[in-house]
Amino acid sequence: MKNRVSLLEDFSLRHYSSGPLGVRDDARDSRAYFTTPIFYVNAAPHIGHLYSALLADALCRHHRLRVPSDAATGFSTGTDEHGLKIQQAAAAAGLAPSELCDRVSAQFQQLFREADISSTDFIRTTEARHRIAVQHFWGMLKARGLLYKGLYEGWYCASDECFLPEAKVTRQPGPSGDLCPVSLESGHPVSWTKEENYIFRLSQFREPLQQWLRGDPEAITPEPFHHTVLQWLEEELPDLSVSRRSSHLHWGIPVPGDDSQTVYVWLDALVNYLTVIGYPNAEFRSWWPNTSHIIGKDILKFHAIYWPALLLGAGMSPPHRIYVHSHWTVCGQKMSKSLGNVVDPRTCLDRYTVDGFRYFLLRQGVPSWDCDYYDEKVVKLLDSELADALGGLLNRCTANRINPSGIYPAFCTTCFPSEPGLVGPSGRAQAEDYALVSAVATLPKQVADHYDNFQIYKALEAVSSCVRQTNGFVQRHAPWKLNWESPVDAPWLGTVLHVALECLRVFGTLLQPVTPSLADRLLSRLGVSSTERSLGELHFLSRFYGHPSPFEGRRLGPETGVLFPRLDQSRSWLVKAHKT
Repeated sequence: MKNRVSLLEDFSLRHYSSGPLGVRDDARDSRAYFTTPIFYVNAAPHIGHLYSALLADALCRHHRLRVPSDAATGFSTGTDEHGLKIQQAAAAAGLAPSELCDRVSAQFQQLFREADISSTDFIRTTEARHRIAVQHFWGMLKARGLLYKGLYEGWYCASDECFLPEAKVTRQPGPSGDLCPVSLESGHPVSWTKEENYIFRLSQFREPLQQWLRGDPEAITPEPFHHTVLQWLEEELPDLSVSRRSSHLHWGIPVPGDDSQTVYVWLDALVNYLTVIGYPNAEFRSWWPNTSHIIGKDILKFHAIYWPALLLGAGMSPPHRIYVHSHWTVCGQKMSKSLGNVVDPRTCLDRYTVDGFRYFLLRQGVPSWDCDYYDEKVVKLLDSELADALGGLLNRCTANRINPSGIYPAFCTTCFPSEPGLVGPSGRAQAEDYALVSAVATLPKQVADHYDNFQIYKALEAVSSCVRQTNGFVQRHAPWKLNWESPVDAPWLGTVLHVALECLRVFGTLLQPVTPSLADRLLSRLGVSSTERSLGELHFLSRFYGHPSPFEGRRLGPETGVLFPRLDQSRSWLVKAHKT
């Protein structure tokens, strides 16, 4: 008991305050480590899996814009390959568990490659490095007196791989009409389990977990999920069975020193976050304080209660942030094989392009509540915001008829002085133009704040709003009606194009985390080199603020075709589908 008490006394809330880059205030380096859940290999990936990976990818890429160093950002994803459900699924398919794992894990890896997920590691829990990490972690818990062997008796849900109290079990009619016990939350069947297991003293950690969450309101984001976990902690927190009989569950990691027991799949799976950063070697300590987990709401309890308690038990801090997202429905219904409405993400990447589908999921997905998918919504959004608004703006400002010299035109400070009150006889800037400059100048900070608050959809909404403003600016001043040969028109024509191109440069820079290929084409068309694409190099509209512009007079990049194709014209499959 003394070891447990000293461990809890060492827990200090001062380690979890938020810094400006999403790292601890007392962490002087700029490292950040982002993780997705590791995905269970009992079925092929769906758009919910891809959404988790895209959220993590966008957060990671945005951090790289802030800190452009390969050594400063870690990003892991992978597959969870142990457990009773895998063992049963493999047997039903007539495969060895390892064969099933290889097959489905490869599908996840292929999807993430095709979706341009920029992870730095793909972990599989069947790897030797992970077994070493899990068994060492187990040893740390045992050495601190936090594991004991006892008789576990209760409900177990193989589909969810979790133990359930009586209050979380209900009865529903089965195929034969008889009432069968099922999980109240998932609806999956449960069975009564009675066996001798190793048990973790989870009940010892209720108060430290409450202190952690109350001391850091942003530890779990969005706030409703933070509140949910605190509500769970108001209830009794029973000790947790952390092993199963090997005779019942052989597909997993053996308990160190006791081959009659297999490590519980969730303890096994959660340790993957440590495996990736080198645990148990000392190097993991330079990454762990700056760890952000991105998870779906269905696994909140495992990540927000069990995992932090296990970490505290092993002498470590909880993760820096747990970002939680809700689910995707299809035309108002939950995705289900029986309904035949499971959306294949690879098909969507092909139909809408990689950048297009990435943009749709991150633009429409709101972590706080479930979001609905249907084809018409995708087409309407992408045509409006990427093809028409953004692509049309780029085409207008780089068209040979308006910009025959193919350069970044000069900015005229007398046409567009830095303050509205300084506009002289040759000035043409209007109040709305100053509002545009102000909006775009503050956009990078606004976007960064939205990323910090796990509101990527709001970041994209802010970018889209500024794109519309810029289009309004160009429409208002109609550069196609101005004449380069006119000494009166030419300075203002160049200024209009310069401002619009500068706005496009900001949009391209800020869209890199979400639409990396599209942003690359946009920035390349503007002649922006690879070393000028970080937030530190942005320097919007330098001439307006009295500084020289490195882009003024620069030749634009080569024409690369349409930035984003209109889907309602180029995708005849959608029209045909709705005629049948």
